[in-house]
Amino acid sequence: MKLLGTIVKTCGSRLLIVRCDAARLPRLYGDAFSRRLRPVGKVVDIFGNVASPYAAIFCRGDHGQAAGEKLYTKGDGKWQKSKN
Repeated sequence: MKLLGTIVKTCGSRLLIVRCDAARLPRLYGDAFSRRLRPVGKVVDIFGNVASPYAAIFCRGDHGQAAGEKLYTKGDGKWQKSKN
């Protein structure tokens, strides 16, 4: 598990804004997990300044996460080739 970032803001009941590390950007449409390894949602957008990017996480249901909590992702964050 790798750190995805820290939740900055919650928008409604199904969208989270997360501040990411510029050196380790999350994979687009990759899964996001809580610190207890429960699935939270998917990364749907990466935006902001190159030096301090943000990610938008679309939650599967009511997230129950608060600002300041950390989210994690699986994998190395690199694009993988399709097997087709």
